Amino acid sequence: MGYYLNVEPNVYIYVEDINPAGSKTILFIHGWPGDHTLFEYQYNQLPKQGFRCIGVDTRGFGLSARPWDGYDYNRLSDDVRAVVDALQLKNITLGGHSTGGAIAVRYMARHQGHGVSKLALFAAAAPSLIQRPYFPYGLPKQAVLDIIQGTYTNRPMVLKNFGDMIFHNYITPGLSDWIFELGLKASSWATAAIANTWLYEEELFKDLETINVPTLILHGLNDKVCLYPLAVAQKNAIRNAKLVPFDCCGHFLFYDQLEKFNKELVQFVEG
Repeated sequence: MGYYLNVEPNVYIYVEDINPAGSKTILFIHGWPGDHTLFEYQYNQLPKQGFRCIGVDTRGFGLSARPWDGYDYNRLSDDVRAVVDALQLKNITLGGHSTGGAIAVRYMARHQGHGVSKLALFAAAAPSLIQRPYFPYGLPKQAVLDIIQGTYTNRPMVLKNFGDMIFHNYITPGLSDWIFELGLKASSWATAAIANTWLYEEELFKDLETINVPTLILHGLNDKVCLYPLAVAQKNAIRNAKLVPFDCCGHFLFYDQLEKFNKELVQFVEG
C-alpha cells in the first residue's frame, strides 16, 4: 500500500509499504536518479520470506513532492526520520543504495540511528563520491560538474550516459529503457541539486565513525560510479561492519547479481 507523508509544510514524501505484517522490516532508500521502484526485484521476493519492505521516494523523485530546495543530506535524512516516526518503525534494517547509502549514513549520525538496529549499504556514495586531496578514490570532480551542466542542457543524454555506466553484465534493452524512464520522472532541479550535494558534502567521513550498529556493505568490484575503494573506506571507518565484494558486478548490484544480493541481504537481516 502507498502513503503520502508530510515531512515539512507543503512537502510530502511517497512511501510504498509492502507486507506490513512482516516480522522484520527493511526500509530502502534509492539512489540517484531513480525512485523506490528500483528495488522491484527485492519487493517481489523478500515479502515471500516474511519481510516487510518499505520503499521511500526521496523528495524530487518518483511520486514525492518536488520542492525547489532541501536536497542536502541533512534535510534528506530528516525526511527519512519523518517516515520512521510516522510509521512508528522500530528495530528496522535501513538499506541505502548509492546516494541513498549516503543519506542512510547521515541519518545514522544525525539521528543517532533512531529506530534502526542494522544498516545495509549498497554501493554507497560515501564517504565521498568525488576525488579530494585526502581521498583520491572517487570520480574526478569534473565528471560531476559535467553531469550538472548536462542536466541543465540535455538531461536525457546525461541519463543515457549514466545508464551505460551502471551495469557490468548484459541487460535487456527493455530493462535499460525502464531505468532511463525512471530518471526522466525525477524533477530536473532535484537531479542537478543532488549532484551538487556530492561536490560539497564532506561530513560523511565523520558520520561513518559514529555508526555503532551491525553494518553490511555490498559493493561491486566493477562499479564505475562509486568505485570499490569507497566500500573499503566504509569498512575501515565503521566499527562493526562486514564487507562483501561482488565479482563481475557494477553499480546496480541488485540487478547485476540479483540472487547473490538478495541472499546476502536476507542472511544479514535474519542473523
